Amino acid sequence: MPLLILDRDGVINEDSDKYIRCVDDWVPIPGSIEAIADLSRAGYCIAVATNQSGLSRGFFTLDDLEEIHALLCRQVEKCGGTIEGIFYCPHLPEEGCNCRKPATGLLRAIEQELQQSAQGAFFVGDSMKDLQAAGAYGCKPLLVKTGKGAGTLTSLQSGEASLEYAQEVPVYRDLADAAKAILGT
Repeated sequence: MPLLILDRDGVINEDSDKYIRCVDDWVPIPGSIEAIADLSRAGYCIAVATNQSGLSRGFFTLDDLEEIHALLCRQVEKCGGTIEGIFYCPHLPEEGCNCRKPATGLLRAIEQELQQSAQGAFFVGDSMKDLQAAGAYGCKPLLVKTGKGAGTLTSLQSGEASLEYAQEVPVYRDLADAAKAILGT
């Protein structure tokens, strides 16, 4: 079962500069839940890797975060799929941890817990941090234009942001579009 890694905010659900603080703030991007279920039913082991500094900032509690993730998993299960694990970094950017993307600690944690290699795995993200983490760990980065994705694409195209393999990163409208490409449908 090949591993497939997804960022959360901006890829699966709508992002917010005010943070996703509770289940009422969590709104799936149209087609994303079904796309995850399609990928899961096709044999992919789905893992989510997400930076969640709102925990350290006190914007939400661990219980709030777990409630959001339980809702996400239930919705995917209702569509016939499974998320094998959700991995998050609770740290602030200035803490210098090894798990906050673009660092690769979350990817190592996914490998260890799910007993799956992330080398060569698709990693769908919307931010430069997602692309950098994917590339640094040997994953295949895919960029979606939802969330921060359109801005990330503009930064790459203008040369404002530098990514040595930027020309090789496929770009998709959203997760549903990326899933269709992955599945060849």
